[in-house]
Amino acid sequence: MTLPMSDPTAWATAMNNLGMAPLGIAGQPILPDFDPALGMMTGIPPITPMMPGLGIVPPPIPPDMPVVKEIIHCKSCTLFPPNPNLPPPATRERPPGCKTVFVGGLPENGTEQIIVEVFEQCGEIIAIRKSKKNFCHIRFAEEYMVDKALYLSGYRIRLGSSTDKKDTGRLHVDFAQARDDLYEWECKQRMLAREERHRRRMEEERLRPPSPPPVVHYSDHECSIVAEKLKDDSKFSEAVQTLLTWIERGEVNRRSANNFYSMIQSANSHVRRLVNEKAAHEKDMEEAKEKFKQALSGILIQFEQIVAVYHSASKQKAWDHFTKAQRKNISVWCKQAEEIRNIHNDELMGIRREEEMEMSDDEIEETTETKETEESALVSQAEALKEENDSLRWQLDAYRNEVELLKQEQGKVHREDDPNKEQQLKLLQQALQGMQQHLLKVQEEYKKKEAELEKLKDDKLQVEKMLENLKEKESCASRLCASNQDSEYPLEKTMNSSPIKSEREALLVGIISTFLHVHPFGASIEYICSYLHRLDNKICTSDVECLMGRLQHTFKQEMTGVGASLEKRWKFCGFEGLKLT
Repeated sequence: MTLPMSDPTAWATAMNNLGMAPLGIAGQPILPDFDPALGMMTGIPPITPMMPGLGIVPPPIPPDMPVVKEIIHCKSCTLFPPNPNLPPPATRERPPGCKTVFVGGLPENGTEQIIVEVFEQCGEIIAIRKSKKNFCHIRFAEEYMVDKALYLSGYRIRLGSSTDKKDTGRLHVDFAQARDDLYEWECKQRMLAREERHRRRMEEERLRPPSPPPVVHYSDHECSIVAEKLKDDSKFSEAVQTLLTWIERGEVNRRSANNFYSMIQSANSHVRRLVNEKAAHEKDMEEAKEKFKQALSGILIQFEQIVAVYHSASKQKAWDHFTKAQRKNISVWCKQAEEIRNIHNDELMGIRREEEMEMSDDEIEETTETKETEESALVSQAEALKEENDSLRWQLDAYRNEVELLKQEQGKVHREDDPNKEQQLKLLQQALQGMQQHLLKVQEEYKKKEAELEKLKDDKLQVEKMLENLKEKESCASRLCASNQDSEYPLEKTMNSSPIKSEREALLVGIISTFLHVHPFGASIEYICSYLHRLDNKICTSDVECLMGRLQHTFKQEMTGVGASLEKRWKFCGFEGLKLT
């Protein structure tokens, strides 16, 4: 039998995969460098992921590309790949830190040396625990070696060239759960956690603000230094902190009280400077607000000019000369410019409203402050008068006690001393009369002040009532404005007969409005009716045209085109008609 051999290389590859020496039809060797001991061509070795130097794990395979496994030849056995059409072998969930695999389906005559010979290509093997029931557990040095070992799952193993059942088997490789792997993985996780905590601690220490320098203890020398710093604006904050710490520590005593008073006095001298700085900043802020307002008004003027340009270009004199694309761009630009202009205008009006509100609040606060100051002054005067009245009463009681004592002594003493006693009594009586008159005057003044206080309280209540009434009037006015805006347009047309006579016509108007809103350049009556016929075949073109003709403020008919291309088109004008109705 003679067969044509057009491609000797393909023939040699096929025989090599079968483990036979590549021979021609006549028996001559095709490739002289074939090594029968290895069962493969030395010049073209089959590429498998088990070969060293191809990476830790097999290269990524596209999901739509089937995995093609090659025959693996070892010294004592041969591994044949599974059927590529079969689904991949099932595996259990991978335990954390897994370095141990379960290998089942070993040949009955398989030894530990054969297992080492097959799986040492995956990586360094630490331990093998072989069972008498044709399975074993293999522990590798690293985790990635387990992925290489799983690649061999599904291979058929044959010892030598024997076809005996005890010399063959189908490998099943799966993840195994081992306590040593879990312990090493937990140790590694704890080490990583310690490193992460250390890294975070170092980062926090790096980002933590530096602690303030310690405050020196009080002494006369340090007191003079702090007093000089308090006079310097640049070192004032540091010196004030030192002064505050000294006072809180209790360094103030009789000997150092004068020094502390002078330092407090120099700290008080900075109040005027701070007030002036605040006023300067407020002035700068007002100037910046004014500049911003002026710039915003200038921008609004330019926006108004741009919008005016768009509106003038939209008039029919210039609009007819533009193309459709140009008209579309102009209308889009006009809408964008109007939106931006309205936003800026609202912002400017908001700034003006805030200024008006601030002015009104300042006036109300000034009036209330003046009234409060007047009331506080009157209250303080009334309290002073009360204290005077109490002191005068106490003096009267004392004088009366003295008079009674003198009277008692007068009855005991002889009549020889009567003229002196009479003079003393007269003096005391005069003093009592003066004190009584003064007391009456003070009481009258106290009553007047109390009456003034009551009047001021009444005035304050009236002012508060007036403020509440004004606020209520403002809220009512705003509600009235809103209601007037809502009811701005008259309702005369609603009293007349409506152009829409049924719910069906209302639905048609809504559908046609939506359709024409999507077609801003209009559409012919045939185009509109063709769209409506998709929804209902019973719709008549004349009825639709009559309905649209009745709604003049919602739809309008225009002539478009030139010469033979003249065409009547209906457009949606509801937004403009809303302003006219």
